[in-house]
Amino acid sequence: MEHADPTDLQAQKHRRNYKATAGKFVEDRAQDDWKWLMGSKRGRRIVWRLLEEAGVFRVSFNTNAMAMAFAEGNKNAGIRILAQVQERTPDLYIMMVNEAHDERRKPDDADHNDH
Repeated sequence: MEHADPTDLQAQKHRRNYKATAGKFVEDRAQDDWKWLMGSKRGRRIVWRLLEEAGVFRVSFNTNAMAMAFAEGNKNAGIRILAQVQERTPDLYIMMVNEAHDERRKPDDADHNDH
């Protein structure tokens, strides 16, 4: 492991800049990934299904504490996904909710070729 010289201010500045640039790259890529996923009806269906399976939209109360803890853990994972979607693609989140609502009302009319 390399030890940083606390008196080398130039190297410290270089490390900070490198970390900031790398962090921005990772953040930009994550933003692009969410836009790509939520950019198609199929992707929005996948995300909606993950949210439903995680239990984000239902109460997780159970008289069995272990079952409730398990349900809350799943729900927490779903809430993290939901937060990413709402933060990164808020307009597409609204579209996803509307599509899920429409599909629930008319499951026979669903278009299966809607990539």
